[in-house]
Amino acid sequence: MQHLKRLKTILQSNYFYYVLIILTIIYVIFMTIIIKYKTNINDFTTLEGIITKINYDDNKISFILKNNEKIICTYYIKEKDNLDLLGKKVLITGKKNDFYNNTIPNTFNYKNYLYNNKIYLSIKVDNIKVLKDENILYKIKNNLTKRINSYDKEVKTYLNLFILGNKDYLSDDMANIYKTNGIWHLFAISGMHIGLLILILNKLLNKVKGQKIIISLFLIYYAFLANFTASVLRVVTFYILKNILNRLNINTSSFKTLLLCATFLIIINPFIIYNVGFIYSFAISFALILMNDKIKGNYFQKIFKISLLAFLVSLPITINLNYEINILSIFLNIIYVPLISLIVFPLSIITLLIPLFNPLLVLLIKLLECSSQLFYSFKLNIIIPKMFAIIIIIYYFILFLIYRSNKKYLCFILFLLLLINKSLYKLDSNYYVYFLDVGQGDSSLLISPYKNEVIMIDTGGSINSSYHVSDNTIKFLKSIGIRKVDLLILSHGDADHAKETLNLINKFKIENIIINNGNINELESQIIKEGNVVKDYQSSYFNYINIDKYYNDSENESSIISYFNILNNKLLFMGDTSKNIELKLINEYLLKADIIKIAHHGSKTSSDYQFLKNINPSLAIISSGRNNIYHHPSSETLSSLDDLNIKYLNTQTSGSIRVTINTKGHTIKEFKP
Repeated sequence: MQHLKRLKTILQSNYFYYVLIILTIIYVIFMTIIIKYKTNINDFTTLEGIITKINYDDNKISFILKNNEKIICTYYIKEKDNLDLLGKKVLITGKKNDFYNNTIPNTFNYKNYLYNNKIYLSIKVDNIKVLKDENILYKIKNNLTKRINSYDKEVKTYLNLFILGNKDYLSDDMANIYKTNGIWHLFAISGMHIGLLILILNKLLNKVKGQKIIISLFLIYYAFLANFTASVLRVVTFYILKNILNRLNINTSSFKTLLLCATFLIIINPFIIYNVGFIYSFAISFALILMNDKIKGNYFQKIFKISLLAFLVSLPITINLNYEINILSIFLNIIYVPLISLIVFPLSIITLLIPLFNPLLVLLIKLLECSSQLFYSFKLNIIIPKMFAIIIIIYYFILFLIYRSNKKYLCFILFLLLLINKSLYKLDSNYYVYFLDVGQGDSSLLISPYKNEVIMIDTGGSINSSYHVSDNTIKFLKSIGIRKVDLLILSHGDADHAKETLNLINKFKIENIIINNGNINELESQIIKEGNVVKDYQSSYFNYINIDKYYNDSENESSIISYFNILNNKLLFMGDTSKNIELKLINEYLLKADIIKIAHHGSKTSSDYQFLKNINPSLAIISSGRNNIYHHPSSETLSSLDDLNIKYLNTQTSGSIRVTINTKGHTIKEFKP
């Protein structure tokens, strides 16, 4: 009894929570920054483990194999494969598959993401052999998944979202619409969904002995069904901890209980602090608890206030993830919160139990998607560049002052702070040239002082992939405060140079496009139809010429050659020109270059020795994909560069390459994989 009184005193003391926060910060720094982790598996031919998570993507599956550590595996489906693998113990054969840091600045870092999820090894799997069937927990999950997937496409998609938190079946376009509209959080399993489940279970188990324990066990299993996502863990942990404290007659505020929940989850897994879902979920929950007494009015007024508060609290997080915000999202939540929480989500549970309601759910889903697409067409997106750490600290400090003082003029200061953040990027007087790592392709950016003019040369693109590498280019441009490309020069119409043009036109603002004078292929015809193709362009900042007279039936030999002079730093972009064209070029023009973008990814068909000698660059840039099937760059090209003592950088090993140019000369930075 004495220990219980002492515990009660400690948990009700404010000083305890101050100490707890400090110790938690120290613990996170030590466990996630000071200590370094790596795989314990070095040499292997086969590996055993249990498949704990699996995702399907057309002809490929990716799964987590739980051995002594977690391993990310990819496997290309064969015709006779049995893909019912979740929870099964398997034997795999395969080879190590490298993963890399993001090489385009301010974009998603897959390597860091895996590291923060305690995954240090990736395997490309050749064969899978089942050794043991799944246990009862996984059997229930698999049967539930089969039941959900037995429904038609629309219903299956949303049952997976609402019941299992599985986003695999939702199209990328629809997901992007929900994200842009600011209602994506309503499709993730969160406190709203689990709160409804708790309410239902409380009604069903009203007079059952051990009601709270039964509900707690159910919620723990449900967290397992939802792959222990951060938002689910928050609600489940809060419910269980609150019941334990009530049982012990220890009264603590909701804020302190939530703080205990966060600390508990961080102690179990300190890397959860880097999880975006964890950050969003706890940041908004803390804010809602603190401001609870100010959220008054009728139902819709409360929703608006909650939506506005969530928007403001999560704004720096959203900005540094997406680099843009949709102002309409505050108002759209007034429509979609009640629609989804009170109608669509409950009906999803009912439909899972009683398939008779399937047609009604299909109708609501169509209404949901069509209305979302309509609002998406009226989006009010504002690009806000990456927020500096000091700006974020000041932002939250002002938000805290608003909470404490309730002075409305501080909201204007928040708005002013965002303008300052945007303006800071405009104060840069340097020129920048980026040679972007777009895999086996070409894409370069030239950015003038103060971000006033942007020229892009080629877009990159893969022939056999639906993945849009230009999405990373767009994200990068937004992250540094650029909202449009003034000129896009397409050296020629091959996919590895021009395929991403259509994606850029659809998702970003491309003012003008120049294409070569050769034969027009199908891709170029689409570009002419959808974009603003011009014959000429007058730059305000860049002195340059486009050499576009060597055209014939070959796309490569018809490549536009672009020549820039930036503060006496001469840059030459060669497209995919051949040695034949290179020799014509030096015979007709007296060109010298400080930096040359090597033609055709370093292929032996380009980079003639005499041409390189005449151009006499101090730096050559080669853009080629890692492990590309063409084995670019060729040994012949590299030998020519070595013999002429020309320094070269290859995006394979250097990642994206940035050249900063000012009156003092130029400097180079690599964004290595």
